[in-house]
Amino acid sequence: MSEDEVENGPDLDAIARASADAMWAKDPASAGLGMHLLDIGPGYALMTMEITAAMTNGHDTAHGGFIFSLADSAFAFACNSHGDRAVAQHCAITFIRPGKLGDRLVAAAHEVSRTGRSGIYDVQVSVADEVIAEFRGHSRTVGGSWVE
Repeated sequence: MSEDEVENGPDLDAIARASADAMWAKDPASAGLGMHLLDIGPGYALMTMEITAAMTNGHDTAHGGFIFSLADSAFAFACNSHGDRAVAQHCAITFIRPGKLGDRLVAAAHEVSRTGRSGIYDVQVSVADEVIAEFRGHSRTVGGSWVE
């Protein structure tokens, strides 16, 4: 631990960024779906993804699995932002309105609570200023760290 960390405590934003960088380097799924991590902080992540033609279904709307995937990725970055490796234990999503071809989805994940090995995170998925889905994820730390 550096002298600055002893005096001021660890740099939580730096830990969140380092954890996100390490995760992103091992996450071809999020990158392959065209997701972008816009912002990261302790217990927080902001991601985007554009709905392409390959992501639409027979109703000519965004397939819910892709909306879930974006929310799940934002949740993953948020719950791993403290440096400890964490995985999803349980997730649920409520679709409020459909996404459409060309929509730029924005997923904002926020920590609700974190105690022991368990965490709860809420993710709002929006198009412009309209929320189209609400996601809640429960995380569990599994041992190990993203940062040295």
